[in-house]
Amino acid sequence: MASGFFALLDDVATLMDDVAVMGKIAGKKTAGLLGDDLAVNAEKASGFMSARELPVIWEITKGSFLNKLIILPLAFLLNAFLPAAINIILILGGLYLAYEGAEKIYEYFVPHANKNETPKLQKLPKEDILSLEKKKIKSAILTDFILSVEIVIIALGSVAEGDLLTQILTVSLIALVATVGVYGLVALIVRMDEFGAKLVSLDNGVSDKIGRFLINALPVVIKSLTVIGTIALLLVSGGIFTHNIHFIHDLLAGLPSILAEFVVGLVVGFTVLPVVKGATKLWKKGSAS
Repeated sequence: MASGFFALLDDVATLMDDVAVMGKIAGKKTAGLLGDDLAVNAEKASGFMSARELPVIWEITKGSFLNKLIILPLAFLLNAFLPAAINIILILGGLYLAYEGAEKIYEYFVPHANKNETPKLQKLPKEDILSLEKKKIKSAILTDFILSVEIVIIALGSVAEGDLLTQILTVSLIALVATVGVYGLVALIVRMDEFGAKLVSLDNGVSDKIGRFLINALPVVIKSLTVIGTIALLLVSGGIFTHNIHFIHDLLAGLPSILAEFVVGLVVGFTVLPVVKGATKLWKKGSAS
C-alpha cells in the first residue's frame, strides 16, 4: 500500500517536471504573442473614466477566463480528432485581427465627419457612458478570444510530443499565466496616474518627483499603446497567415519575418476592410427598408 502511494507521488513529480520543461518551451514560443496581447488589451482597456477603469478591466478579465474555458477543451478535441480545423479557425481569426488593425489606421487618416463634435465622456448621460463601456468591453473580449486561440494553438503545437495529460496541464498553465499576467499588467498601467497622485500626496521630495513622472507619463504610455496595439494586431494576423499558408511564407521568404508579417497583416487588413464596410452598409440599408 505504502509502496503504491510513493510510486504515485513519483509519477506526479515526473509529470510536474515534464510540465515545467514543456511550460518553458511553450512560454518562449508564446512570449512575443503575449507581448502583443498586452499591448492590444492595454489599449482596449484604456479610455474609461478613472472610477470605472478597474471594474471594466475586471469585466474583460472575466470574459478572458470564459474565453479560455471555451477554447481549451475545443483545442484539445480538435487537435485529437480534426487538426485541419485548427488552421481554418486561425485564419478566420487572422482576418478579423487584420481588419481591426486596418480600421484603426483608416480612422486615424480618414476620421469621421463628426469626430470633432463628439461630446466628452464626462458630459454624456450615464446611460450612454454605460452603453459605450459595454460596447468596448465586448470588443475587447472578442479580440481577446482571437488572441487566446492563437496563444493556445501555439502552446499546444510546442508540446505536441508530450502525452495528453502533459499537454493539457502545460497549455492550461500558459493560458492562466496569459490571463492573470496580461490583465494584471494592464491594471497597473491604467492606474499609473492614481498611484502617482498618492506618491505626490506623501509630500516627500523623492516620492513627489516619481509621482509627477508617473502622472505625466500615463498619457504618453496610453498613446504609445494605441500605436503599438495597432501594430501588434497586424503582426499577429500577418504571423497567422505566414505560418499557416505556405504560398505566402515562400513568397516573402527573403524578408525579415517581422517585416513580412506586418506587410501581410496590412495587405489583408485593407483587403478585408472595404468588404466589411460595404457589407455593413448593405445590412443597414436592408434593415432600414
